[in-house]
Amino acid sequence: MPKNPADKSIKLGLTPYHAIAPRLNKIQGIGDRVSVEIAGRSAGGHDLYLVTVTAPESAREAARQEKMRDRIENAPAAAAKDKALKSAYKAPVFINNNIHGNEWEGTDAALKLIEKLAKAKDTKTRDLLARHRLYFNVTMNPDGRIAGTRENANGFDLNRDFITGTQSETRAVRRIAVDKQPTMMIDLHGYVNGTLIEPTTPPHGENYEYDLFLKNSYANALGMEKAVNGLGYTEQKDGVLPAVIPFRDQQEGWDDWPPIFTPQYMPFHGAVAAHTIEFPMQVNNEEYDSQPAAELRRRSAINVDIAGAAMKATLDYARGHRASLIADQIEVFRRGAAGAKSVEISEETVPGVPGIGPEDVYTTKFPRSYVIPAGKRQRSAAATARLVDHLLANDVRVRRATRDFRLGNASYEKGSYVVDMRQPKRGIANVILADGRDISDKVSAMYDISGWSLGRLWGASVVSARKGDPGAVPSRSVQSAARVGYVAPRGDLRLRLDDPREVAALNSLTADGVSVRRAADGGSVIVPGSARRAARDAAEKYDVAFTATKARGKDVVRRTRVAAAVTPGELFALREMNFDVVPVSTAVLNDGFDWRKADVLFVSSGLDRAKLKPAARKRLDAFLAGGGGLVGRGAGGAALNEAAGLLPVTAVQGNGDANGVVRVRNAGGPVAGSGSGYGFVYAPMWFTGLGDGVRVEQAYAGGKPLVSGHWRADSSGAGGPADAAGEASVVSGARGSTRVVLFGTEPLFRGHPKGVFAQVGRALFGVR
Repeated sequence: MPKNPADKSIKLGLTPYHAIAPRLNKIQGIGDRVSVEIAGRSAGGHDLYLVTVTAPESAREAARQEKMRDRIENAPAAAAKDKALKSAYKAPVFINNNIHGNEWEGTDAALKLIEKLAKAKDTKTRDLLARHRLYFNVTMNPDGRIAGTRENANGFDLNRDFITGTQSETRAVRRIAVDKQPTMMIDLHGYVNGTLIEPTTPPHGENYEYDLFLKNSYANALGMEKAVNGLGYTEQKDGVLPAVIPFRDQQEGWDDWPPIFTPQYMPFHGAVAAHTIEFPMQVNNEEYDSQPAAELRRRSAINVDIAGAAMKATLDYARGHRASLIADQIEVFRRGAAGAKSVEISEETVPGVPGIGPEDVYTTKFPRSYVIPAGKRQRSAAATARLVDHLLANDVRVRRATRDFRLGNASYEKGSYVVDMRQPKRGIANVILADGRDISDKVSAMYDISGWSLGRLWGASVVSARKGDPGAVPSRSVQSAARVGYVAPRGDLRLRLDDPREVAALNSLTADGVSVRRAADGGSVIVPGSARRAARDAAEKYDVAFTATKARGKDVVRRTRVAAAVTPGELFALREMNFDVVPVSTAVLNDGFDWRKADVLFVSSGLDRAKLKPAARKRLDAFLAGGGGLVGRGAGGAALNEAAGLLPVTAVQGNGDANGVVRVRNAGGPVAGSGSGYGFVYAPMWFTGLGDGVRVEQAYAGGKPLVSGHWRADSSGAGGPADAAGEASVVSGARGSTRVVLFGTEPLFRGHPKGVFAQVGRALFGVR
């Protein structure tokens, strides 16, 4: 690998990415304890190195270990009684590093520890490696490590992506979680002084077996705290404060509610101790640019020491508690398979953990099953396929009905999917499919998002069944969703636009020059029968259905080129829908952007009309006046609409910290159509004072629009869900030849709410 002198690690005296593979190869040559595999590739095309450190195994022994791992998950009741397994199974431990690219030091601590383990001849190390498999993801985010950015090359914060899985790096770690099944894991971060060591403050995720998790996580945290403080760094001498355990030392603000972070995702695959570790000495962002190299290297060296101490303490805990860690992992899966009731945490159920109070108790009542219907009860076959494949990728067991059936006093068609919630990984199944909970009254603020339901946001119809035996449903286990791609053999063709795959297929057709027309319903398009071959190609590639129709359609749908001042997640979602996107910003427009490259403008962030130079402002105004359409989202989009004097509306900003899944009422128009009735908000907005010609495409539901998440009124008493109830969330209209759609919701947030992506697609086509 060629050397890269621009690697941002170098200034800190740390290992540049190009030096990692050579160093690992050298370590492998020391002996037979270390092996390295490529776990995946980053968005920027860099390899992810997964290192395994263990006592050498024959092929037969390796197969035996895999058989025991499988038994723990899939036959946990039997595994709990298996004395040979308890004696011979190597408990897996996972150490994840550098998920945020400009939080570098975990990688270097891992490399040091791997080399030490490869060389060590002491009895303690021999015993550790004989009874454990240690896995190190050396750098999860090589793109950011090289560039000195928190995000990967796609602009994604990988530690917000685990429940969505948009990025290759998170999918690689998901695969590690499923295949390796760690009993423990730690995730190395920076920078919080003193060193932050989880477990967390409330609210705690309601789908965990939290008694087992807290028992081990708190005990391991104490060991890590002792090791970190024992290094001897002080505030006076080094600027290092004592370590902090949020569960013990803080009231709220560092929670483990959403399953978007690595340590909050791993317990669903059997980790009974999982931690974020934040080493203390900041070396990124403004400090990287302002501090001399010598000071940065001093700080980085301290961070490497602290990361190493946390790793070693975790391995000490694993070695000292191997039997109970295995037993607790088995118990997690046993409870799931048996449909056991969640255990409320208390000082009685989790002895040794002081300070547990009612504010820490979060459990849920799991449904007996979920059904993802086929046929008339299903709004989107394409969305169904995506959701089922996502469940399977997360190691959830799914079955497909081979005949019509009844379950929980309801009838379902053959081909419906059934998720029996008596399964080992019921936690992740419920995380994906359940509505979630409104926790607005539980804490004053959350660290990140609070609602995410894929069952409501990914576009498929999902039914929670409290009664009925899913085991009695005639069905078969599936390894992948049934394909839904179809092209009617005769006549013209209708393609619905309910799902991002369908929007992508339409964009593919228009790019190939197919003459496509809008259907009268606004929610589908008509493809001429003469383009059946192109439709077949699109159906195969995007797995979408083209049904027969006699409708003729009206306006021609043209290839839509989008100038986009948007977040990285929105840009990714637009490209997922196969739009031809040119990123723009205030700076790009000031540099003389050629508006002939765009048909429509999508704005959510990064474009401020007031900061445009006169010439750039004139060009933007001319584009809009000349028929260029505008789609705006949130404060950025509303501000441009107002500054340009377009739609006569008043944008009302809700609480900026509010987020979650909301109920909405769709007006049946060309943008929202007959959507699912759910949306996602972050810093929600709504529109009042609607002038002539403004159409309400969608409104927040009346009463209590929040389904799950955290949404309170602000300190003035305004901006809460009661203020938003019944108000317009999406509006459209025109001023002269300029067509406009404004969103107060977050339809593309971090690439997650896929069931509402198509609203943006329809809006972009509509303002063209």
